[in-house]
Amino acid sequence: MRVVVDLTRCQGYGQCVFLAPDVFTMPGQEALLYDTGPDDDQREHVLRAAAACPVQAIHVGRMATQHRTMRPEMVPAPTGGDGEFKRNGRIVIVGASLAGGRAAGVLRRDGFTGSLTLVGDEPHQPYDRPPLSKQVLSGKVPAERTLLPHLREPDVEWLPSTKATGLDLSAQRVRLADGRELGFDKLLIATGARARPWPKEQEAALDGVYVLRTLDEAHRMRQRLVAGVNRVLVIGAGFTGSEVASVCRELGLPVTVVDHGPVPLNGALGKVIGAVAADMQRAAGVDLRCGVTVASLDGDADGRLIGARLSDGSTVEADMAVVALGAIRNVEWLEGSGLAAGVWGVATDAGCRAFDINGLVTDNVFAAGDVARFPHPVYHYQFVALEHWGNAVAQAEVAAHNMISDQAHRWPHLSLPVFWSNQFGTNIKSVGVPSFADELVIAQGSVAERRFVAVYGYRGRITAAVTFDQAMWVDFYRRLIEQAAPFPPDFRTVDRRDGMRPVPAEVPQRIKPAEGATVVVTGHDPAERRVALVRPQR
Repeated sequence: MRVVVDLTRCQGYGQCVFLAPDVFTMPGQEALLYDTGPDDDQREHVLRAAAACPVQAIHVGRMATQHRTMRPEMVPAPTGGDGEFKRNGRIVIVGASLAGGRAAGVLRRDGFTGSLTLVGDEPHQPYDRPPLSKQVLSGKVPAERTLLPHLREPDVEWLPSTKATGLDLSAQRVRLADGRELGFDKLLIATGARARPWPKEQEAALDGVYVLRTLDEAHRMRQRLVAGVNRVLVIGAGFTGSEVASVCRELGLPVTVVDHGPVPLNGALGKVIGAVAADMQRAAGVDLRCGVTVASLDGDADGRLIGARLSDGSTVEADMAVVALGAIRNVEWLEGSGLAAGVWGVATDAGCRAFDINGLVTDNVFAAGDVARFPHPVYHYQFVALEHWGNAVAQAEVAAHNMISDQAHRWPHLSLPVFWSNQFGTNIKSVGVPSFADELVIAQGSVAERRFVAVYGYRGRITAAVTFDQAMWVDFYRRLIEQAAPFPPDFRTVDRRDGMRPVPAEVPQRIKPAEGATVVVTGHDPAERRVALVRPQR
């Protein structure tokens, strides 16, 4: 039995914990953990939990679509287009990722019966990555039980352990490492990203130095933890690094976290909310060192990690190091292809169609998931690349639909990014892009109790919201962002504290706000979602 909880929808009500306590647990107030592959004797309990979930976030055996829709789940969406292509066309998906697997299921659901090939450089079928840094590292779930349930059995030619090495756009062929070539009529690039390694190769090769992105990497890290570790050094205090630190503290291990930023999660949430995360880590016993970097990793004569030297001259003794310095998008195989692909990913339009190097949109090459970079109307049409579970699913659905649709029936990818993190017993959830902001306000709850809603704004409009153990409010603020609602929000709630005033957001400006149109987003089903321009008031 395969189980997945869509944590972009989960609001922490905990009904599943009461009905299937051997499968679902909530160590904090809202931080849900679950067994992704429970034994069949738990089936009845899991099914009851899925039926009782108020937001229908639990999927057993099959995954529902990410988009909320009024249509029955398995009814194909209207696509128009070329019936002959849907019957006999050739589609190749490079990347057996969450996005790649999801797209394959949607293509079959929506009536594509032609040749469908899924190329993956790992030996595993598509699996769920979020449990790797939580359940797998803690030992609650074996790595092999993270395989994703299907939308439906996609009936694909699956090529595991097969690496794509090149793309010939004019001949419409994908070159593989084993010398084969795959012809296609349409191509979906879903190659995702990989963990950024420690930059010094000799130090990266030390026994005890790890990165975490894949199932195999999580398995190796878990084996190391089981074998016994004296101290773990985590390099980078983003979400992955913070989650690893959280698991290690749960296991009773001493942990030192080093980050060049002023606080943890600074790049995603900014200094104000990052300071709350810093207090949370220190309260859990983490040796948190911000504003410094690791200058070198040291090993003994046998090539085993023994510690690190920091930029401030201090040292850390550690026999395990987890490098959590972000990700590198997997685009090297596209070099020389003529696509606009680089360190930023693969540039696409809002319908997931890839641009060539001249900035012209292609009609037969699409991209989705972590590797894609697309313009979002809500954020002044600036290109964003999102490494989020929900974005990979939603974008894959749009890409798959558009691959078999004519122009009149294509959908724009307008979903707002939603991501979550369970760390130190707290459920952190975000909607929108917090780094696109100049101010924030604590709109509800208490920072001291670490149970609050922080609302981000840019030039008088709400652009994002971050919740700590207040997930039920995410959908409410998502609608406000889509409506270009005024910032700061002006409404009464039971847990709103009087006297709260906006403060500078102090976010790193990776997405630089620019003069541009404000838009509102309407509709729920992707077939109906559209934007309308709102002229600024002068």
